[in-house]
Amino acid sequence: MTAMRAALAALLLSASAVATLAPSLAPAQAAEAATGLQPYSPRDLFDLEYADDPQISPDGRHVVYARVSMDIMTDRIRRNLWIIDTATGEQRPVFSGTASYSSARWSPDGKRLAFVSSFDGATQIYVRWMDTGQLARVTNLPQSPSNLSWSPDGKWLAFTMFVPEDKTPLASLPTPPKGAKWGDAPRLVDDVVYRADGAGFLESGFSQVFLAPADGGSPRQLTTGRYDHSGTPSWAPDGQSLFISANRSDDAVYQPANSEVYEVALADGSIRQLTTRNGPDERPVVSPDGKRIAILGFDDRKLGYQIARLEVMDRDGGNRRVISANLDRDVENPVWRADGKALFVQYDDKGTTRLAEISLDGQVRNLAANLGGTDIGRPYGGGSFSVSKNGKVAFLTTTPKRPADVSLYSGGKARQLTALNEDVLAYRDLADAEEIWTKSSADGQDIHAWLMKPPGFDPARKYPLILEIHGGPFANYGPRWSAEMQAYAAAGYVVVYANPRGSTSYGADFGNLIHHNYPSQDYDDLMSVLDAVIAKGYVDEKNLFVTGGSGGGVLTAWIVGKTDRFRAAVVAKPVINWTSFALTADNAPFFTQYWFPAMPWEAQEHYWKRSPLSLVGNVKTPTMLLTGEADYRTPMSETEQYYQALKLRRVDTAMVRIPEASHGMASRPTQLIGKNLNILAWFAKYRTDAPNGDGAGPVAGVK
Repeated sequence: MTAMRAALAALLLSASAVATLAPSLAPAQAAEAATGLQPYSPRDLFDLEYADDPQISPDGRHVVYARVSMDIMTDRIRRNLWIIDTATGEQRPVFSGTASYSSARWSPDGKRLAFVSSFDGATQIYVRWMDTGQLARVTNLPQSPSNLSWSPDGKWLAFTMFVPEDKTPLASLPTPPKGAKWGDAPRLVDDVVYRADGAGFLESGFSQVFLAPADGGSPRQLTTGRYDHSGTPSWAPDGQSLFISANRSDDAVYQPANSEVYEVALADGSIRQLTTRNGPDERPVVSPDGKRIAILGFDDRKLGYQIARLEVMDRDGGNRRVISANLDRDVENPVWRADGKALFVQYDDKGTTRLAEISLDGQVRNLAANLGGTDIGRPYGGGSFSVSKNGKVAFLTTTPKRPADVSLYSGGKARQLTALNEDVLAYRDLADAEEIWTKSSADGQDIHAWLMKPPGFDPARKYPLILEIHGGPFANYGPRWSAEMQAYAAAGYVVVYANPRGSTSYGADFGNLIHHNYPSQDYDDLMSVLDAVIAKGYVDEKNLFVTGGSGGGVLTAWIVGKTDRFRAAVVAKPVINWTSFALTADNAPFFTQYWFPAMPWEAQEHYWKRSPLSLVGNVKTPTMLLTGEADYRTPMSETEQYYQALKLRRVDTAMVRIPEASHGMASRPTQLIGKNLNILAWFAKYRTDAPNGDGAGPVAGVK
């Protein structure tokens, strides 16, 4: 065994855990013999690919997309660029290899492709001439660029880049003697937000807008000041100004949901503010004739969930009006139609992401569904699209059995252009997602859920069940690809996942049923879904298991404090104590303002009554904790509190710490694999459906 494989094995499971899990594989092997298909394995993650960021050429003839794969030798995610002929479906690599490439953007005439890569060192902007394949590095930047945007004449590239802020240390160490090896100097922290999940401790500074010649040269900084300028700059058709979103107030850090739209003149860098409301004004996009600007935003009422509306205003900020008022859903990614009479958007509706058109008079026309598939682990929303000048749309599509592929909408029809995983998943016995609805026992709310059945499913048998709960809490699951759910089903479990109250894609009222009230009746919603699945007759009520991550970890810990009906639980990356979370997580100004009525020292009873730690005295369920050691969203200290409390109460517990993992557990494939296998091993330890009743039993349990 190589050192790499040895390290992987040590991370994923101990030898005893593998032995515990092994008995559950035999029925899966029997199903394989019957169907000729192998069950899905967490190890298959290394063989999967998915598409991301599809960019259609201006003439609609080609699509460039990021082809994302998992490198088993480096345990890293790799992003290469591929190009598809939309007429024939033929595809070939643009750039492929060990380096990663991202942010590919076509020039307005379609003759060049700009992208970001670090294949020859620092992360820089490159331009490729598509007819000859010639390549030029056009920047020499000290930081990584993002949000590339071509000027209308193709001569310039606008982008954003972080600019560090020089700070004088509070104190300096004396000069060490020659040859001495001293430790690092003390770190001075004086920013309100000083660390971020996935990034660690933050360097002081701000994101600024830059302009660089598309054929190479020195970039010019357009914005200045102690303000972050976010999102992709939108060009005026005459190429003389850019439209951006920012919060340029002195206390911007204390206003995490506020921003305005500004026009930046290229000639002298002067900035004109176009919006003034209290709330976000984001994603400005200029109409083809330059007379209107589309934006996303809302009037901030400090609610936990607030619908992002699509609005249109005159170029000077006047005559502003909402055009998505008929759609009680969050609107994303607005793109003007070429004639300026409508915008393409995407939105989530009842767990499904849709591509649509919204006319200026508010009429919504759905074009395609099932966008997404880029969250490889769990069935969250997402996806993206781009539009050609002649109205063709390249977008990402997914199913419960496939991660993201590239599809094309043209002539009123959608067709899939890629099939990236047929070499692997066509030979796997995969679970589909069966839609169910039920009424909540709390108040009769309609609750949406999906269930997945194991290979060789026999309705006459009784199966163990896993209830898997999404995070957020303002997010949604749906009938999308999920490596984790497939792994649980392949291990012999009926898997059920739901969108309890607070979930997005069901309207503002449903989302805000948990405003300042989370966890609460979302517990009843989940128990009602569980009861509805049990009523189908093929679930072994003695072998129920529950898990969830982030907000789902909160609810899992809440559930075991409320009921003993589950054999075992895995609480992943949770919040356990809302006070400590609010003061140690990476965005305290947001969490304290939008999720609670006051600061912890002003409303301590509110923080405590919603903390799963307040119910730990009730817990009897064997409960494992699982969190990344570099998680700054739900810091490891939350997991450690609950672990220690359970140990003091002598509840059977364990703590799994994923090295280097941030909140998403996604920077390395083994982080997700390790999560899946440890959860399965913990549940296998407590299953009682073996014929002799002595622990983990076969997949298809008792009759």
